[in-house]
Amino acid sequence: MTLEGTDLVRVTLNRPEVRNAFNEGLISELHEVFNKLGADDRCRVIVLQSVGKSFCAGADLNWMKSMTNFTHEENIADSRKMALMLNAIYSCPKPIIAKVQGDAYAGGVGLAAVCDIVVASTQARFCISEAKLGLLPATISPYVIRALGEQASRRYFVTAEVFTAAHAKDLGFVHELVDPEALDNKVDEICQTIMHNGQMAVMACKKIVQDIAHQAIDTSLIEETVKRIANIRTSDEAQARMKAFLEKNK
Repeated sequence: MTLEGTDLVRVTLNRPEVRNAFNEGLISELHEVFNKLGADDRCRVIVLQSVGKSFCAGADLNWMKSMTNFTHEENIADSRKMALMLNAIYSCPKPIIAKVQGDAYAGGVGLAAVCDIVVASTQARFCISEAKLGLLPATISPYVIRALGEQASRRYFVTAEVFTAAHAKDLGFVHELVDPEALDNKVDEICQTIMHNGQMAVMACKKIVQDIAHQAIDTSLIEETVKRIANIRTSDEAQARMKAFLEKNK
Protein backbone atom coordinates (compact mmCIF):
# COMPACT_ATOMS: atom_id res chain seq x y z
CA MET A 1 0.00 0.00 0.00
CA THR A 2 1.26 3.48 -0.84
CA LEU A 3 0.26 6.98 0.28
CA GLU A 4 0.38 10.23 -1.66
CA GLY A 5 -0.66 13.81 -0.93
CA THR A 6 -1.53 16.13 1.97
CA ASP A 7 -4.89 17.93 1.56
CA LEU A 8 -5.92 15.30 -0.97
CA VAL A 9 -4.54 11.93 0.08
CA ARG A 10 -4.50 8.92 -2.22
CA VAL A 11 -4.32 5.53 -0.51
CA THR A 12 -3.28 2.96 -3.09
CA LEU A 13 -3.53 -0.81 -2.82
CA ASN A 14 -0.39 -1.99 -4.58
CA ARG A 15 -0.56 -5.78 -4.76
CA PRO A 16 -1.49 -6.29 -8.42
CA GLU A 17 0.13 -9.73 -8.51
CA VAL A 18 -2.69 -11.01 -6.22
CA ARG A 19 -5.38 -8.65 -7.56
CA ASN A 20 -4.96 -6.42 -4.47
CA ALA A 21 -6.36 -9.14 -2.24
CA PHE A 22 -6.40 -8.82 1.54
CA ASN A 23 -3.93 -10.48 3.83
CA GLU A 24 -3.17 -9.80 7.48
CA GLY A 25 -0.54 -7.20 6.61
CA LEU A 26 -2.77 -5.18 4.28
CA ILE A 27 -5.64 -5.25 6.77
CA SER A 28 -3.34 -3.92 9.49
CA GLU A 29 -1.93 -1.19 7.24
CA LEU A 30 -5.37 0.01 6.13
CA HIS A 31 -6.61 0.12 9.72
CA GLU A 32 -3.60 2.14 10.84
CA VAL A 33 -3.51 4.59 7.94
CA PHE A 34 -7.21 5.49 8.08
CA ASN A 35 -7.01 6.09 11.82
CA LYS A 36 -4.06 8.42 11.22
CA LEU A 37 -5.71 10.25 8.32
CA GLY A 38 -8.88 10.74 10.33
CA ALA A 39 -6.89 12.57 12.99
CA ASP A 40 -4.71 14.59 10.58
CA ASP A 41 -6.06 18.12 10.10
CA ARG A 42 -4.08 18.52 6.87
CA CYS A 43 -6.08 15.75 5.19
CA ARG A 44 -9.36 16.91 3.67
CA VAL A 45 -10.31 14.23 1.13
CA ILE A 46 -9.15 10.63 0.69
CA VAL A 47 -9.15 8.62 -2.53
CA LEU A 48 -8.95 4.85 -2.10
CA GLN A 49 -7.60 3.29 -5.29
CA SER A 50 -5.69 0.30 -6.62
CA VAL A 51 -2.96 -0.63 -9.07
CA GLY A 52 -3.59 -3.21 -11.76
CA LYS A 53 -6.64 -4.78 -13.35
CA SER A 54 -8.60 -5.42 -10.14
CA PHE A 55 -9.77 -3.06 -7.42
CA CYS A 56 -9.72 -5.79 -4.77
CA ALA A 57 -10.35 -9.52 -5.11
CA GLY A 58 -11.23 -10.15 -1.48
CA ALA A 59 -9.08 -12.55 0.54
CA ASP A 60 -5.59 -13.58 -0.56
CA LEU A 61 -5.54 -17.31 -1.35
CA ASN A 62 -2.39 -17.93 0.67
CA TRP A 63 -3.96 -16.13 3.61
CA MET A 64 -7.07 -18.28 3.25
CA LYS A 65 -4.94 -21.44 3.24
CA SER A 66 -3.36 -20.39 6.52
CA MET A 67 -6.84 -20.24 8.11
CA THR A 68 -7.81 -23.82 7.31
CA ASN A 69 -6.40 -25.17 10.57
CA PHE A 70 -7.42 -22.22 12.77
CA THR A 71 -9.26 -22.96 16.00
CA HIS A 72 -12.58 -21.24 16.64
CA GLU A 73 -10.85 -18.69 18.86
CA GLU A 74 -8.25 -17.98 16.16
CA ASN A 75 -11.00 -17.52 13.57
CA ILE A 76 -12.75 -15.06 15.88
CA ALA A 77 -9.55 -13.04 16.39
CA ASP A 78 -8.72 -13.06 12.67
CA SER A 79 -12.23 -12.01 11.60
CA ARG A 80 -12.27 -9.25 14.18
CA LYS A 81 -9.21 -7.64 12.53
CA MET A 82 -11.08 -7.41 9.23
CA ALA A 83 -14.22 -6.09 10.90
CA LEU A 84 -12.33 -3.40 12.81
CA MET A 85 -10.43 -2.33 9.69
CA LEU A 86 -13.66 -1.87 7.75
CA ASN A 87 -15.15 0.11 10.62
CA ALA A 88 -12.05 2.31 10.84
CA ILE A 89 -12.56 3.30 7.19
CA TYR A 90 -16.33 3.72 7.55
CA SER A 91 -15.89 5.82 10.71
CA CYS A 92 -13.08 7.98 9.32
CA PRO A 93 -14.38 11.58 9.57
CA LYS A 94 -12.86 12.58 6.22
CA PRO A 95 -14.83 11.99 2.98
CA ILE A 96 -13.53 8.93 1.11
CA ILE A 97 -13.90 8.31 -2.62
CA ALA A 98 -13.45 4.79 -3.96
CA LYS A 99 -11.90 4.81 -7.43
CA VAL A 100 -12.93 1.40 -8.73
CA GLN A 101 -10.96 0.77 -11.91
CA GLY A 102 -11.50 -2.99 -11.99
CA ASP A 103 -13.27 -5.93 -10.39
CA ALA A 104 -14.30 -5.88 -6.74
CA TYR A 105 -15.07 -9.28 -5.27
CA ALA A 106 -16.11 -10.38 -1.77
CA GLY A 107 -14.21 -8.17 0.71
CA GLY A 108 -13.45 -5.82 -2.18
CA VAL A 109 -17.17 -5.03 -2.37
CA GLY A 110 -17.04 -4.31 1.34
CA LEU A 111 -14.08 -2.00 0.80
CA ALA A 112 -16.07 0.02 -1.73
CA ALA A 113 -19.15 -0.01 0.51
CA VAL A 114 -17.38 1.69 3.43
CA CYS A 115 -16.44 4.63 1.21
CA ASP A 116 -18.71 7.67 0.87
CA ILE A 117 -18.61 8.01 -2.90
CA VAL A 118 -17.98 5.22 -5.42
CA VAL A 119 -16.73 6.13 -8.90
CA ALA A 120 -16.39 3.10 -11.14
CA SER A 121 -15.09 2.24 -14.57
CA THR A 122 -17.54 0.72 -17.01
CA GLN A 123 -15.19 -2.28 -17.08
CA ALA A 124 -15.54 -3.01 -13.36
CA ARG A 125 -17.58 -5.93 -12.08
CA PHE A 126 -18.82 -6.76 -8.60
CA CYS A 127 -19.43 -10.08 -6.90
CA ILE A 128 -20.30 -10.98 -3.31
CA SER A 129 -18.78 -14.39 -3.83
CA GLU A 130 -18.52 -15.87 -0.32
CA ALA A 131 -21.36 -18.39 -0.74
CA LYS A 132 -19.40 -20.11 -3.53
CA LEU A 133 -16.84 -21.12 -0.89
CA GLY A 134 -19.43 -22.15 1.67
CA LEU A 135 -18.91 -18.89 3.56
CA LEU A 136 -20.97 -15.75 4.16
CA PRO A 137 -20.11 -12.05 3.82
CA ALA A 138 -20.45 -11.46 7.53
CA THR A 139 -18.00 -8.67 8.38
CA ILE A 140 -18.82 -6.66 5.25
CA SER A 141 -22.58 -7.16 5.57
CA PRO A 142 -23.47 -4.08 7.69
CA TYR A 143 -21.88 -1.80 5.11
CA VAL A 144 -22.84 -3.63 1.93
CA ILE A 145 -26.51 -3.91 2.93
CA ARG A 146 -26.61 -0.16 3.65
CA ALA A 147 -24.89 0.73 0.37
CA LEU A 148 -26.47 -1.86 -1.92
CA GLY A 149 -29.90 -2.02 -0.30
CA GLU A 150 -31.66 -4.85 1.48
CA GLN A 151 -33.53 -6.27 -1.50
CA ALA A 152 -30.51 -6.38 -3.81
CA SER A 153 -28.43 -7.86 -0.99
CA ARG A 154 -31.00 -10.64 -0.55
CA ARG A 155 -30.26 -11.68 -4.12
CA TYR A 156 -26.53 -11.19 -4.49
CA PHE A 157 -25.57 -12.60 -1.10
CA VAL A 158 -27.23 -15.94 -1.89
CA THR A 159 -26.57 -16.20 -5.64
CA ALA A 160 -22.96 -14.94 -5.64
CA GLU A 161 -23.65 -13.68 -9.16
CA VAL A 162 -21.33 -11.28 -10.91
CA PHE A 163 -22.98 -7.95 -11.74
CA THR A 164 -21.71 -5.08 -13.82
CA ALA A 165 -20.79 -1.59 -12.69
CA ALA A 166 -23.71 -0.30 -14.76
CA HIS A 167 -26.10 -2.49 -12.77
CA ALA A 168 -24.39 -1.42 -9.53
CA LYS A 169 -25.13 2.17 -10.50
CA ASP A 170 -28.78 1.31 -11.18
CA LEU A 171 -28.92 -0.15 -7.66
CA GLY A 172 -27.38 3.01 -6.18
CA PHE A 173 -24.16 1.33 -5.06
CA VAL A 174 -22.05 3.19 -7.64
CA HIS A 175 -22.48 6.98 -7.79
CA GLU A 176 -20.62 7.73 -11.02
CA LEU A 177 -20.00 5.39 -13.95
CA VAL A 178 -17.41 6.50 -16.51
CA ASP A 179 -15.24 5.10 -19.27
CA PRO A 180 -11.82 3.94 -18.05
CA GLU A 181 -9.98 6.88 -19.62
CA ALA A 182 -12.29 9.36 -17.83
CA LEU A 183 -11.98 7.80 -14.37
CA ASP A 184 -9.13 9.98 -13.06
CA ASN A 185 -10.76 13.22 -14.23
CA LYS A 186 -14.11 12.36 -12.65
CA VAL A 187 -12.51 11.48 -9.32
CA ASP A 188 -10.43 14.67 -9.36
CA GLU A 189 -13.52 16.72 -10.21
CA ILE A 190 -15.40 15.36 -7.20
CA CYS A 191 -12.37 15.90 -4.94
CA GLN A 192 -12.12 19.55 -5.99
CA THR A 193 -15.84 20.06 -5.43
CA ILE A 194 -15.52 18.77 -1.87
CA MET A 195 -12.40 20.81 -1.17
CA HIS A 196 -14.21 24.04 -2.12
CA ASN A 197 -16.58 23.43 0.80
CA GLY A 198 -15.93 24.12 4.47
CA GLN A 199 -13.66 21.45 5.93
CA MET A 200 -15.49 21.16 9.26
CA ALA A 201 -18.87 21.35 7.52
CA VAL A 202 -17.98 18.45 5.22
CA MET A 203 -17.06 16.25 8.18
CA ALA A 204 -20.22 17.28 10.03
CA CYS A 205 -22.30 16.46 6.93
CA LYS A 206 -20.74 13.01 6.65
CA LYS A 207 -21.36 12.28 10.32
CA ILE A 208 -24.99 13.37 10.34
CA VAL A 209 -25.82 11.01 7.48
CA GLN A 210 -24.24 8.08 9.33
CA ASP A 211 -25.85 9.02 12.65
CA ILE A 212 -29.45 9.52 11.57
CA ALA A 213 -29.90 7.42 8.41
CA HIS A 214 -31.71 4.59 10.15
CA GLN A 215 -33.25 6.40 13.10
CA ALA A 216 -36.93 7.03 13.58
CA ILE A 217 -37.94 10.65 12.95
CA ASP A 218 -39.14 11.45 16.44
CA THR A 219 -38.84 14.32 18.92
CA SER A 220 -35.40 13.19 20.05
CA LEU A 221 -34.01 13.12 16.53
CA ILE A 222 -35.55 16.49 15.66
CA GLU A 223 -33.94 18.05 18.73
CA GLU A 224 -30.59 16.50 17.84
CA THR A 225 -30.69 18.09 14.37
CA VAL A 226 -31.64 21.44 15.91
CA LYS A 227 -28.61 21.28 18.22
CA ARG A 228 -26.23 20.34 15.42
CA ILE A 229 -27.16 23.26 13.14
CA ALA A 230 -27.08 25.68 16.08
CA ASN A 231 -23.63 24.46 17.12
CA ILE A 232 -22.10 24.71 13.65
CA ARG A 233 -23.55 28.16 12.96
CA THR A 234 -21.33 29.60 15.70
CA SER A 235 -18.13 27.94 14.46
CA ASP A 236 -15.36 30.15 13.08
CA GLU A 237 -15.55 28.41 9.71
CA ALA A 238 -19.30 28.92 9.33
CA GLN A 239 -19.15 32.53 10.50
CA ALA A 240 -16.39 33.37 8.01
CA ARG A 241 -18.06 31.61 5.10
CA MET A 242 -21.50 33.05 5.75
CA LYS A 243 -20.02 36.55 6.08
CA ALA A 244 -18.12 36.16 2.79
CA PHE A 245 -21.24 34.86 1.05
CA LEU A 246 -23.49 37.65 2.33
CA GLU A 247 -20.98 40.38 1.53
CA LYS A 248 -20.49 39.00 -1.98
CA ASN A 249 -24.24 38.99 -2.60
CA LYS A 250 -24.60 42.47 -1.15
